[in-house]
Amino acid sequence: MSILPAIRLASVVKRFGDLTAVDHLDLEVPRGSCFGLLGPNGAGKSTTMRMLTGQAEADEGIVEVLGHRLPGASRHARAVSGVVPQVDNLDDELTVEENLAVTARLQRIPRERRQEAIARGLRIARLSERAEAATRSLSGGMRRRLLIARGLVHAPELVLLDEPTVGLDPQVRQQLWSTIAEIQAEGATVLMSTHYIEEAERLCDEVAVMHLGRVVAQGPPATLIASHVGREVLEVDGAPPTLARVEHEARSAGLRTRRSGTSVAVLDAEQLDGQAWAQGERRKPTLEDVFVVLTGEELA
Repeated sequence: MSILPAIRLASVVKRFGDLTAVDHLDLEVPRGSCFGLLGPNGAGKSTTMRMLTGQAEADEGIVEVLGHRLPGASRHARAVSGVVPQVDNLDDELTVEENLAVTARLQRIPRERRQEAIARGLRIARLSERAEAATRSLSGGMRRRLLIARGLVHAPELVLLDEPTVGLDPQVRQQLWSTIAEIQAEGATVLMSTHYIEEAERLCDEVAVMHLGRVVAQGPPATLIASHVGREVLEVDGAPPTLARVEHEARSAGLRTRRSGTSVAVLDAEQLDGQAWAQGERRKPTLEDVFVVLTGEELA
């Protein structure tokens, strides 16, 4: 008997007036995986997350969360899902522990299990020693960890993270990556939207690249890179005439290029064999290269 996916979207459309934010989107997220929606602002990631959390209703198509069809079974889906929004909506008038306690009551955790659930949330957030602290006193990284813990207080089967580390410095971001990895290790399915390349490559078992409301490629990060970019990229810096010459020579050799500011990236550079024009820095390809190849846009 096959296992139903944690999330299933079939031909989903969401419009806002004349704007089609999500355009016949098909997507399945396997249970137990960490799955990433990768794309720039305007790709449709946040709208997709809003439909999965019941904050928006699809105009067309099928949306299922853990077997529950939305919007009809939204209440059942919310009971087994944890949501971590992009916007910080913690209650600054409460302490750290009180923020978790309010959510525990709203999630109808039985009284006899409530304190245990709150203690688990504090542990996940690494805020056990700050339980009595005013929420307003927390740093940005602590607040983000508390947001994640609040979404996990009822031990959901599915965790939805909308740009979980946006606006945080690299050190705090890496601390949160550890928290997200722990969530998955405990058995939950994680769906996260992000436009941070390293975040997707480090955390996600599978990634869907979104562009103009559709998935244009999907698979494990390493597979997407190998399929669309190759094993090596040559990065050449220089003045516009130099870059134009490199582009011409590369394309004459059947190689693809991407221009970025004052440099040209030559893809599939492992095929180069000592050509005089191919002077630059060799590097490993990234998901950003994949995204640009597929959409012609830079991630920002």
